[in-house]
Amino acid sequence: MTPLRLAGLLLAISAVAAWQVTVIPESLMQMTVGPVLVPAVVVAVMMLLAVLYGVSALRGRQADEGRVPGNEPLAGANARVISLLGAGVAFMALVGPLGFVVPATLCGMGVARAFDAPLGWRSALVCGAIATAFWFIFARVLGVGLGPGFSWPL
Repeated sequence: MTPLRLAGLLLAISAVAAWQVTVIPESLMQMTVGPVLVPAVVVAVMMLLAVLYGVSALRGRQADEGRVPGNEPLAGANARVISLLGAGVAFMALVGPLGFVVPATLCGMGVARAFDAPLGWRSALVCGAIATAFWFIFARVLGVGLGPGFSWPL
């Protein structure tokens, strides 16, 4: 993909994100900072970066990586992508029946595997600790509705 096409794709993604920000419902509470502020700022920065990249591509300052000799993908790239995407799909499929912590642990292990970490009890322990801490901080301390930490189907 040429840099100019990539810039166009980034702008298109930014436009979809901007449209999504406009459909976020306003909070019913009177708040100085509403639910739209942070996503709007993130999308604005994303659009600015896409425009700057596009200008840089028009000036010829972005390398066309597809034409650089020796720029082949690493061995096992397909397995890495499958591991990464499979981890996300497994999380989405299992979070309902199992709660948050177990699927998040498995998802973390899949992401770690995509970055060549060995799978084993250490990986499970670290990912489980991160998932549990994340759930505790967001669900219990901050009150974000992540659902139960553990839920065992009967």
